[in-house]
Amino acid sequence: MMKILLVRPNTPKQSINLQSFMICEPLELEYVASALQANGAEVDLIDMLLEKKPLSYFLKQKAYDMVCFTAYITTVGMVKSYAKTVKAYNPNILTAVGGVHAEVVFTDFADENIDFVLWANGVKTLLEIVKAYPHIDKTAIAGIYSPEKNKPAIESEVPYFPNRTITQKYRKHYNYIYHNHCATMKTSFGCPYKCKFCFCTQVCEYSARGLESVLDELEQIQENNVFIVDDNFLVSKNRVEAFCKGLDERNIRKHYIAFGRADFIAKNEELIILLRDHGFDAFFVGIESFKKEELNEFSKQSSVEENMKAVEILERNGLQCYSGLIVGEDWKKEDFDSLIAYLNSFEHPLVNIQPITPMPGTPLFDEYPYPVTIPRNEYACWDMAHVVFQPKYMSKRKYYYHIVRAYLKTSANKKQRKFIREKYGKDIYKRVKKGATKIAFQYIKLMIFPK
Repeated sequence: MMKILLVRPNTPKQSINLQSFMICEPLELEYVASALQANGAEVDLIDMLLEKKPLSYFLKQKAYDMVCFTAYITTVGMVKSYAKTVKAYNPNILTAVGGVHAEVVFTDFADENIDFVLWANGVKTLLEIVKAYPHIDKTAIAGIYSPEKNKPAIESEVPYFPNRTITQKYRKHYNYIYHNHCATMKTSFGCPYKCKFCFCTQVCEYSARGLESVLDELEQIQENNVFIVDDNFLVSKNRVEAFCKGLDERNIRKHYIAFGRADFIAKNEELIILLRDHGFDAFFVGIESFKKEELNEFSKQSSVEENMKAVEILERNGLQCYSGLIVGEDWKKEDFDSLIAYLNSFEHPLVNIQPITPMPGTPLFDEYPYPVTIPRNEYACWDMAHVVFQPKYMSKRKYYYHIVRAYLKTSANKKQRKFIREKYGKDIYKRVKKGATKIAFQYIKLMIFPK
């Protein structure tokens, strides 16, 4: 029986990210654990976001044959460091890395301490490795990256439910912003839209899971709060209606948060009301910009008017709108002033403000016209919070200052702090405030010592 350790890496200290006040379960590793166990492997999982002991401690607990990592761009350096630790402890332990970044920018993981980069169909590929062990031929397994091979087609449907019992000791810590004890689940993979800046559209083509399977999995989830982490939950009117019908038929009563596009919300208020009545508390909406020309540049396929209408519909019907806004390279003080006024036209502008980031692997990266000032190998700083370009009309110090100013005058102003405290309670307020304060200090440091 092959013994395998699955590892979710910690985030580098220099990264600025929402994990300062939200930690979601490592869903991709839970899928992997379920598949491996069903095929005879002995599997353990450690979440280094929450562990205080070093990786070396866990390597000593069992004679592992393989250690597998998941990664986003910010954790590429961490994974390489972890892999070095594994090989220093025992060079015979196999190492593998998968996840969305390994599937799209697989060459980032070219490293002497990483044996396998899973560039397609990670679950299926790991099963092939397990079945071939110990005589594994990299060239014979399509899902293992090697320069001489063509990448195979992505198979988005996974025939296993995630094993959430393997993260049992961590589950009390998993949350999403204002929702404690929050599970995550996928009801679809990919997105049918092709925004230039978006990384998720590069992973796979859009496909939706069968709703009976989705509902079966949902019945197994113990938590009352569920974050649906589809890149876009609001794609099909018929599917939304069928999902709600399924919740009624099975008497499933939970609270949900999901991602959804503004144009769908603007055109389907009756469905938003239906979702609210079936437990949906909030939607994260990628508004991206209040400028028509910027939305066109991003290939967003939505309008300024639809964005505003979507926010109004959510707020009018008692759903929280978490919005994402992108600030551009050519912004001046006046643009940040307009952003603040725009956001304060919302009743509760709970917003994530991000400098435009040409993420490697996206169309935006390939055609990016501005100088990039943070090297690609400084992975921790490619967090969509660091300014990776040289602003056109101001210094980086001033640019960071205006981002912080926009937060302080919108999401973090006195009115919104009072709203969060009263709506979600003191404990959640304290947790979110602690995380937001940490991020604020990181930004202040960047005002003094800009990257």
